[in-house]
Amino acid sequence: MREGVVSDVRKSVVVPATREHCFQVFTERMADWWPPSHVLLTEPRVGLAMEPKAGGRYYEWDAAGNEKTWGTVLEWEPPHRIRLTWRVDGRFQSLPDDEAASEIEVLFTPLEPAGTRVELAHVRLDKHGEDAERIFQALNGPSPGETLQRFADAV
Repeated sequence: MREGVVSDVRKSVVVPATREHCFQVFTERMADWWPPSHVLLTEPRVGLAMEPKAGGRYYEWDAAGNEKTWGTVLEWEPPHRIRLTWRVDGRFQSLPDDEAASEIEVLFTPLEPAGTRVELAHVRLDKHGEDAERIFQALNGPSPGETLQRFADAV
C-alpha cells in the first residue's frame, strides 16, 4: 500500500442460486444473514431493513423503536448490483451521515450451470481518515469472511 492510500477489501462467495434470488436475499432478508455481532444500537437489535431504491437507507431497530442507519443506497440495479454508503467509524461506531462514510459495492454475477458469484467490496476506505488503516486491517481477512459465509448459508 502506498502511503495515504488504503486498498479496497474484496471478498466473494459462490452460491448455487440465481442472481435474482441472491439479490433478493441480500436486500430483503438481511436479518437472516447479517452477523449478530454487527450492531450499532446500544439495545439488542430486533430488525434490519433496506429501502429498495437509490436514495433509500438500510438500518436496524430495537424493541423500543430506536433506529440506527447503516448507510444510504447509492445505486440500486436489481439483480446485478447494489452500492451503499457504510456509516461506521474507525471504532466501529455509527456515523451521523454519509460525509465520512466509505462505500460497499456488491455484484451478483451469474455462473453456469446454475450459480451466482456474489462479490462484496469495501471501497473508499480513505474517507475514514486516520482510522482508514485500522478499518482495512479489521475487514481484510480471508474470503468469504463471516458476512458472506452467513449470506451463502441463508441462500
